[in-house]
Amino acid sequence: MAQLRQAVDSHATVDHAIGVLIALHRLVPENGFDVLREVSQHTNIKVRALAEIVIGWGLGATLPPSVARELDKAVQRYPHAESNDRPS
Repeated sequence: MAQLRQAVDSHATVDHAIGVLIALHRLVPENGFDVLREVSQHTNIKVRALAEIVIGWGLGATLPPSVARELDKAVQRYPHAESNDRPS
C-alpha cells in the first residue's frame, strides 16, 4: 500500500510540474513531460526531483543554473501554445 501511495504522490508532483511548464512557457500540454524527461536526462536529476524543483520555481524559487540552462534549451525544441486572447 505504501508503494501505491508513493507512486500516486510522484505522479501528482510530475503533473503539477507539467502544469507549471505549460503556464510559464506556454508549452503545448502534450510536451510537458517530454521537456521534464529531457531536462532530467541532461542534468542527471530524477524526474520526480526535477518536478519538485520546477514546482518551487513556479512558486518563486530560483532554478539551479544547470536546470535553467537545460530547461531553456528544451522548451525551445517544442511547440508553444498560441493564444488569440492576448494582445500582440
